[in-house]
Amino acid sequence: MTAGTGRPDPEGYRQARTSVAYETHALRGLITIEGPDAIGFLHGILTNDIAGLADGRVSYAAWLTPQGRMQTDIHVLRGPAGAWLDLEPAYAPDLAKRLDLSLFNEQLTLTDRTSGTHAITVHGPAALETAARAIEHQGTDASPVRALVPFTHTSVAVGANPVAAYTASWLGVGGVRLLSDAGTVTGLVAALAGQGVSRLSSDAVDALRIESGTPLFGVDMTTDTIPLEAGIESRAISMTKGCYVGQEVIVRILHRGHGRVVRRLVGLIIESGDPPAAGTAIYAASQVVGSVTSAAWSPALGRSIALGYVHRDSAEAGTDVRIGSADGAEAHVQHLPLV
Repeated sequence: MTAGTGRPDPEGYRQARTSVAYETHALRGLITIEGPDAIGFLHGILTNDIAGLADGRVSYAAWLTPQGRMQTDIHVLRGPAGAWLDLEPAYAPDLAKRLDLSLFNEQLTLTDRTSGTHAITVHGPAALETAARAIEHQGTDASPVRALVPFTHTSVAVGANPVAAYTASWLGVGGVRLLSDAGTVTGLVAALAGQGVSRLSSDAVDALRIESGTPLFGVDMTTDTIPLEAGIESRAISMTKGCYVGQEVIVRILHRGHGRVVRRLVGLIIESGDPPAAGTAIYAASQVVGSVTSAAWSPALGRSIALGYVHRDSAEAGTDVRIGSADGAEAHVQHLPLV
């Protein structure tokens, strides 16, 4: 995903909300970890319950520093021999190196497949059926894709090339991601275009993502972010599993601090003007209380919207703030999702 700066194409946005549209990824971060100790190794370092994840299921998780700050977020695809880790491509090489340095005597094989992995994400209520038709266009049986349910994955072969498919809803409208090599993905894109499916612009992706309140690592979450600040704990953190890297900090905040963090990611509905740039200051009572992380024009709301971090004293829904200066555009804090 990338962050856009303008207004979304109305047709692609409408199709994603009502039927189907697709997004392309020139490269996609993919690391495979396979072997008898693969799952136990991941369970010990990631925030979610990987050991309890059944074959064919998908889990969202994070890898933290001992200080509780994020190194990255990841979708973990559990398979019979281990797991595939799908993440933003810019962070995959560093993650692979850090994972390798974390190994002791584990029996596993770790491979960074990012350089050869491309992807499409098909979004919308008709995402599964549309993705299946694109695969069938390549002469492949797509029934495993049609059988997917939320947070599961499967694989099919397009010719000699494997395609991994998994479901999740980053944009709040339903979706399926297809991971394969560049040539296979190019063929799938052509098949989608042949069905009349619209390609989403980055601005349309951002509008849907911000409306749904989904933070993006590298944009709304960084290596300074504690997951509780970003509000992803219900999806990314198991509250019942054993130890993981950074757990002590998370438990201390939740149980001793009653979940209180200094800042929180919130949604902002801006009364007038274009979407503000990332980093724009947020003011309350003439004081800087935070900053915007990403913004877009919302066709659903007919105004600019944003995600941003604000001090906890300004994080309640309904709080009036100003964007850019003490007398800048009026905005209102709203709990996520915005739409």
